[in-house]
Amino acid sequence: MEQNTKLLQLLESDCTLTTDQLAAMANMTAAEVEAAKKELEKQRIILGYQAVVDWDQTQRENVTALIEVKVTPQRGDGFDRIAERIYQYDEVESLYLMSGAFDFTVIISGRTLKEVAHFVGEKLSTIDEVTGTATHFILRKYKENHLVFERQEEQQERFVLE
Repeated sequence: MEQNTKLLQLLESDCTLTTDQLAAMANMTAAEVEAAKKELEKQRIILGYQAVVDWDQTQRENVTALIEVKVTPQRGDGFDRIAERIYQYDEVESLYLMSGAFDFTVIISGRTLKEVAHFVGEKLSTIDEVTGTATHFILRKYKENHLVFERQEEQQERFVLE
């Protein structure tokens, strides 16, 4: 199991590593890596592989919002049924049950502020168990999933040789 933990850590930090690279770094054979990955995927421990994209460096218009949601939990189901209803929406990128002043954090993206407002006003807040929302727009990402987002100008300045 310790090898699987190491393999998972390696994949989480860089899922583009080849099987041979993973094998060498996890002290496994290539066949063991492939078998472990298949089993971890089957068990739904590995849920997918994804690139982290700095959309600010592209021409794509995008708005990301973090929404605090207060709900009334349901008898017998607690928060689970409400969470399932919320995460079914395509706009929802992430959903977390929280401790503290609110119950859920919902992260969504849209092309415009109007799209995000429409989601909150027409879809999220109309769920019977939702008692309140607070929407926060992400103005700039500095770090996500352990990766630092750098401005293009800052990156270019570093590589200027004199």
